[in-house]
Amino acid sequence: MKVLIADDDQISRMITKAAVEQSGHECIVAVDGDSAWQLYKEHSPEAVVTDLMMPGLNGLDLCRAIRAAEEDSYTYIILVTSHGSRKDVLAGMEAGADDYVTKPLDPFSLHIRLLAAQRITSLHADLARYRSALTEQARTDPLTKLHNRLKLSEDLGNLHRNDHDYCLAMVDVDNFKSYNDIYGHQAGDAALVAIATSLAGAVRKSDAVYRFGGEEFLLVLGEQSTASAGAVMERVRSAVAALRIEHSGDPDGILTISAGVSAFTDGHRAGTEQLLREADLALYAAKASGRNRVTLASALPHGSD
Repeated sequence: MKVLIADDDQISRMITKAAVEQSGHECIVAVDGDSAWQLYKEHSPEAVVTDLMMPGLNGLDLCRAIRAAEEDSYTYIILVTSHGSRKDVLAGMEAGADDYVTKPLDPFSLHIRLLAAQRITSLHADLARYRSALTEQARTDPLTKLHNRLKLSEDLGNLHRNDHDYCLAMVDVDNFKSYNDIYGHQAGDAALVAIATSLAGAVRKSDAVYRFGGEEFLLVLGEQSTASAGAVMERVRSAVAALRIEHSGDPDGILTISAGVSAFTDGHRAGTEQLLREADLALYAAKASGRNRVTLASALPHGSD
């Protein structure tokens, strides 16, 4: 465990450092509260042993700063007081300390508290990993492992706040109901996974692919014009066709996709719902004109610029 010691008294620092290292932990030493705060930000220690009274940030200020800065991590803070008065101990706990020791420091007492610190910080690290996994799971489609509509909503919100140009491409697998009827839902699921993989592999890493629902997907193509997004989607359409997934119920004899593209660009700063509607209308037009093709919303009557 990485332990930060903050104490302006040289003798106290030496005693505390020796006790921490004897307990088998890595030690970082600060000579006052200000340098302790800088070292904390640089090294993210699991535990901090801080004197109550120091130049610059005192022990209470340091506790508050650490607690305010924490996000998914947790730092175990041990406050060192000269007398262990109830007033000092209570003030330390209210500021965010987890425990306290008194001067002169007893190495055994510190060792016991560092054992507790190791257990507590380990539990917090496990919880942070579980939270991260659950957050990711909540934003991932379980079948295709693509992002889902919750993640799409968050990402579109970020794009609009940052006012970046981008294009949306609504994608639908052609004649997929008849594919399921002929080959069964297990084969249908396998086909969706293969198509999802193809979609993700045909665009840049900076682009994003989402399972929009059923056999529909949505692609967000960042920093693209309508024309360049159309060219990208032609490449995507060809990549899916190249999978050669047999479909006896389709005129082409294979599974294909159709796509509709809308754009958030200069001169057309439409809202998210409108862009989705425009992409959906363009997709409908692609379906109506024969499927296995890409249609731009800007090419439709009264289309976007």
